[in-house]
Amino acid sequence: MPTPLTPSTIALIKATVPALEAHGLDITKRMYERLFKNAEIRDLFNQSHHGETGSQPKALAQAVLAYARNIDNLGVLSGAVERIAQKHVALNILPEHYPYVADALLAAIGDVLGEAATPEICAAWGEAYWFLAELLIGREATIYRELAAKPGGWNGWRNFAVESVTSESETIRSFVLVPADGQPVLRHEPGQYLGFLFDLPGHGVLKRNYSISCAPNDRAYRITVKREGNADEPAGIVSNWLHDHAGEGTILRAAPPAGDFFLDRQSNDPVVLVSGGVGLTPMMSMLETITAATPERPTWYIHGALNGRVHAMRDRTKALTAGNENIRLHTFYAEPEAHDREGEHYDAAGLISADWLVAQTPHDAATYYLCGPKPFLSALVNGLQRQGVPAERIRFEFFGPADELIEEPRQAA
Repeated sequence: MPTPLTPSTIALIKATVPALEAHGLDITKRMYERLFKNAEIRDLFNQSHHGETGSQPKALAQAVLAYARNIDNLGVLSGAVERIAQKHVALNILPEHYPYVADALLAAIGDVLGEAATPEICAAWGEAYWFLAELLIGREATIYRELAAKPGGWNGWRNFAVESVTSESETIRSFVLVPADGQPVLRHEPGQYLGFLFDLPGHGVLKRNYSISCAPNDRAYRITVKREGNADEPAGIVSNWLHDHAGEGTILRAAPPAGDFFLDRQSNDPVVLVSGGVGLTPMMSMLETITAATPERPTWYIHGALNGRVHAMRDRTKALTAGNENIRLHTFYAEPEAHDREGEHYDAAGLISADWLVAQTPHDAATYYLCGPKPFLSALVNGLQRQGVPAERIRFEFFGPADELIEEPRQAA
């Protein structure tokens, strides 16, 4: 554990809360501008979350504000620390990278706040930064050590060959990946993701995370990727390249499985798996695990898609659960088309709602796992909380920084 913060540092950090409320986003934008002048450091980050329309500066501003507000009660941030550590492991962040962030953050505070950033304030934030950094470095070292020690485990980037590609819908494809060295893979927790490093002509080094969409095994991983936007937009560069160019034999570089969003396999309590669009990827990993290992577990698989053309893995889901009365499937189409037949392709038109979930699932006993786009998650997470479902039984994964998702502070699951 790092040395505890001094009372004077805590007081100074608390005193900066109003300034962070007013200028936090300007500080984090400036921090990334400074940080990304170093190409080596820039390449550590997922650039689709940055830039003028990126969400990462806003998410970091909110995280810094939460840290300042809770500097005297950091236990409430333990869940956030774990999520950050898991993300860092997927990006292969190492201790030697932290000083660059410290320098950029402290310089950005000075740039934005000017004379208000007194030497005492900057010294306090330097102490607070390194306190948090040492927590993260320690936790990340433990994760790296545990991953390397497990059967099939590794650290850093490992080469995987694409074994097969399957079209799941008009916009979604699955890629089965096997280690290029022919050795076993680490068994992931159902719901976790893989971090990938791409070096694409004309774009340079890019990093992305993709959820694993199959049950844990010793041989292979499957990722299921939606084609996003177009190849000229940051969010679409990698997904379009995978759809257009990745085929049998293509080599991809992946970090070990990471993430704190995964199925609790020690419990046999009811689970409700709720997904929107390509958010079904971690849910498929969970569903495959349940059907193979604990088919008696009461399970609800609730999925929402725009229509049948973009509904991925529909046949796979039905085949997995056929004949199992303990698993209930329900599909919503937001905008069903003429060839989409209710009762065959989908069960209801419209959107999944918290009211429907509370009425149709055992909300007094079940744990809810949710994954999907931001509006989907915001409506359901907040709606379930308003209906009285405890925060510890609402677990979610979000593709990208989950800024402004929760209406009220909650203890992370």
